[in-house]
Amino acid sequence: MLRLALILRRNLPRLAGLATIPLIRAVFLLARMLGTDRASAAGGRLARLVGPFLPSHRTAMANLRAAYPKEDERRLRAIALEAWDNLGRTGAEYAHLDTIFDYDPENLATQRMEVRGLEQFFAIRDDGRPGLIFSAHLANWELPAICAEKFGLETTAVFRPPNNPAAAQLVQEVRRKTMGGLAASGPGAVFAMQGVVERGGHLGQLIDQHFTRGVVVQFFGRPVLANPLLGKLARHHDCPVHGARVVRKEGGRFLLELTPPLDLPRGPDGLIEVQGAMQAMTRVVEGWVREHPGQWLWMHRRWRPHMLPTQAAELPNAHRSPSS
Repeated sequence: MLRLALILRRNLPRLAGLATIPLIRAVFLLARMLGTDRASAAGGRLARLVGPFLPSHRTAMANLRAAYPKEDERRLRAIALEAWDNLGRTGAEYAHLDTIFDYDPENLATQRMEVRGLEQFFAIRDDGRPGLIFSAHLANWELPAICAEKFGLETTAVFRPPNNPAAAQLVQEVRRKTMGGLAASGPGAVFAMQGVVERGGHLGQLIDQHFTRGVVVQFFGRPVLANPLLGKLARHHDCPVHGARVVRKEGGRFLLELTPPLDLPRGPDGLIEVQGAMQAMTRVVEGWVREHPGQWLWMHRRWRPHMLPTQAAELPNAHRSPSS
């Protein structure tokens, strides 16, 4: 009996997750029936209603106060509500990822998607070299991988599976229908990602979340830990690095933009500096967030000063207050 109790205790979270599979699939089907616009609007309204009562809302408000210490509290609450709205819309839009990217250069007025930097897509697609693309949890962050697939840019997207097994299974199904290659982050994933670049492919990664074994960079004037993978690959392969972002616009429309290749700092040996490269990418992401703060995922614990290396925590500008 004791052994059975231990087994149940260890597996209860997974069993509970599996039990939600019918519910999550029912919600998914309902979103399909509602259509893209109504599902997105309903998801946004629900998240605005429920989000402020969840523990992650406290995380969002703490992050906003850290990023904008001079900003009025009312304005910060408004940004948090916008972020919940965006998250709810993004969740509802998973049911329509196979149709939401309807870019047609011959009929732009009727399309949801506006794409800027299209020449960059074609350049990295046709240059015969490996390439790296970084992005962030802005607007509907799944769209860059879909865009790459639509325009024939062979890209492997690095993703972190949801903790809930039902959600993870459904998201995986949707992604495999709409995107190119996929690489789940986790043990051994680094070797698979490195193999993509070594074969001349393109690798895309979201770089705006905490990474315990990361390098220290400044984000909104405060030190954070960033995953150094793209910086290491850029150093080793000396390949171009582009940024891709999505902006949510009125009327269910989106802007997708690919930046020109970044001019990354190099050391005395002429090789790209890993920490400097990640700082350059993070600086671009910060600019995106500042431009549309209500479209970023503030609910993630991005600032974790207790996990920083001692020398980083003692930097003179480590706790410099960013301008609001």
